[in-house]
Amino acid sequence: MQNFVRFCLRVFFRVFKTRCSIQFDEKKLPKKGVYVSNHVSFLDPVLLFAFLPGNPVFALNGHLYRRKWIRFLMKTADICLFNPIEPGDIKELIAKVDSGRLVMIFAEGRVTENGGLMKIYEAPGLVADKSKAPIIPIWISGPQYGYFSKTKGKLPHRPLPKMKITVGNPRSFKLKDELRRQRDHISNEVYMILREMCFEVSYNPNISLFAQLMKTAKVHSKKGFFKRPYFVEDIKREPNTYKDIIIKSFVIGKYFKRRTVPGEHVAMLLPNSIAALCTFFGLSAYDRVPVMLNFSVGARNMASMCKTAQVKKVITSLSFIKTAKMEAVVDVLKADGYEVVFLEKMAKEIGLWSKINAFLRYKIKRVPHRDGGNKKAVILFTSGSEGAPKAVVLSHANIISNIKQMSSIETINITDTVFNALPMFHSFGLTVGTLFPLLEGAKLFLYPSPLHYRVVAEIVYEIGATIMFGTDTFFRGYGKIAHPFDFHNIRFMFGGAEAVKPDTRNMWMERFGIRVLEAYGSTECSPVITANNRIFNRFGSIGKLLPALEYKINHVDGIEKGGELWIKGPNIMQGYIMPDNPGVLVPLEGGWYHTGDVVEIDEIGFVYIRDRIKRFAKIGGEMVSLNAVDEMVRKAYEWMGGEFDYGVVAVPHESKGEQIVLVTNNRHVEQDVLHSYIRNNGMSELFLPRIILFRDKLPVFATGKADNVTLKKEVLEELSAKNSVAA
Repeated sequence: MQNFVRFCLRVFFRVFKTRCSIQFDEKKLPKKGVYVSNHVSFLDPVLLFAFLPGNPVFALNGHLYRRKWIRFLMKTADICLFNPIEPGDIKELIAKVDSGRLVMIFAEGRVTENGGLMKIYEAPGLVADKSKAPIIPIWISGPQYGYFSKTKGKLPHRPLPKMKITVGNPRSFKLKDELRRQRDHISNEVYMILREMCFEVSYNPNISLFAQLMKTAKVHSKKGFFKRPYFVEDIKREPNTYKDIIIKSFVIGKYFKRRTVPGEHVAMLLPNSIAALCTFFGLSAYDRVPVMLNFSVGARNMASMCKTAQVKKVITSLSFIKTAKMEAVVDVLKADGYEVVFLEKMAKEIGLWSKINAFLRYKIKRVPHRDGGNKKAVILFTSGSEGAPKAVVLSHANIISNIKQMSSIETINITDTVFNALPMFHSFGLTVGTLFPLLEGAKLFLYPSPLHYRVVAEIVYEIGATIMFGTDTFFRGYGKIAHPFDFHNIRFMFGGAEAVKPDTRNMWMERFGIRVLEAYGSTECSPVITANNRIFNRFGSIGKLLPALEYKINHVDGIEKGGELWIKGPNIMQGYIMPDNPGVLVPLEGGWYHTGDVVEIDEIGFVYIRDRIKRFAKIGGEMVSLNAVDEMVRKAYEWMGGEFDYGVVAVPHESKGEQIVLVTNNRHVEQDVLHSYIRNNGMSELFLPRIILFRDKLPVFATGKADNVTLKKEVLEELSAKNSVAA
């Protein structure tokens, strides 16, 4: 009778496009084990009863089983009423597994209210651990968009959503003895397994960014039949729907399609705005690669970026150039042979037919380049040698994987409004601040500068923002100026690009009641590598590694604890384009990215940065190459002739994150000379050492190589001693 009921239910659900994907041969299904699933709707137990192999025992809580229709449809199922915090119920399930049965447990103990993972109980892990049985993870997707879910008002509902059940490979569940006694560690292990499943199911490595935008628009464009679609907004305060963004992107993309060739690199010199967003997606839609120019580094560096990426055209806005007083930058770019295209001029050349064509493409959902995969999606820049930044090439798969990695640890939905002032020429501002909310269905407000502390606080209050991304420097600025009620609606904040200081955390908790969640990443990683979230968060840690990442800890000379973090995964860049070899992609050896940071990882996966061996400083969130500062000092004093010893290190700074200290045995070195060199050569002021220290001898290794680890330690001790005397 049970088999007949299950057959009828399978036929019924398949009529409504329900699929069940099992990632292993059913013949290899363990005789005993623990199915562990997420819980997105009241329909879940019936779906699993219909499709799961092995005739498991269903552990259902009383609130769920109380519904008459569930009891009726699962009348022939083997059901065990279960309370995840009741020891007797857990022991009963252990006994069933020990007797050779499969059991099915919803790890959250209740139906989710946000569509993602909520609190995970330790019961599934305890049952698996005590019975020495494997865990078989399950991820259910689709029912959260239906009327049997609890996400009304948070996710768009449809009468007949497509539903998918993914059953993962059985995984052994073995805990270390010291962790077995701590139940929160048990729930942590179950959470990590389900988090991996969430990423595996949601990540499509072949889709392009524009195709993902179209897909998101189809799912999230409306709250209801008569209600206004969600929108993107900028400082012009003209709300744009997904439809508006896509049509404008088609118009801009078509314009540049006629003037470029497929795969061509096209530079963008634009602030955070709807115009920048539509230009980015317009180029992407027609297989052109946006090259994001960092307009904070000076004209010479921007020209170098264009040369490295083999750019022919630079897209900008006349109003932006005038407002930012960057006419000299345009002159330099034109003098170097680059065609500068102003959006205002482009708008006058676009005819009615182009707009009609874009509208029709939107209506028929036609995507010019649906496949993304390993195709170039964007070119960003990170610090290289002085005056010559190197390019980082990210693919569509890199960026989309990082978005899905983030969504697996922190769910955002249509009730959220994300405020982003981080510039799109940085991967943090592009991937996390802009594309993450847009492609996950949240509202987005784009602001052109994170430095307008008072204005930012007012806008966050006015729009009722629920999520913010920023750096420690910016959060400190906002926190000192804002009214205590300005951030009353914030659900969570992610801090990255530099370490979040304890004082900043405490200020936000005391003044606003908000936890600042610290994340860590790199442009080369699209950018996020690790992150804390509201479920697992430790002060002083940069969080846990995102799903689908492999890592190595490699020993570093001069470092006693920890080692350099190496990372490999789907979000790791395709490679660099070096300034001395323009246009040529140099992939990473073996796919491993060397972060340059010395870390330790604790027993449950939290990562702690202990030091930085890579030659960079993070000043106000901006990366500054210490090698470039070295070279600048050498060139500034070439006129003196001869050699002198010097070293450059980055040390903490109260407001800027870090500052550069120059240590030398040449007492003729002066800050004014260095400042003059920087100004005369069009370099950024960030390269200027703020402190110069003199000593007769600098530390070196036995090989003669500069020992920057020891030098930094000595500098910190000297500065600390001076501060103590001053106090």
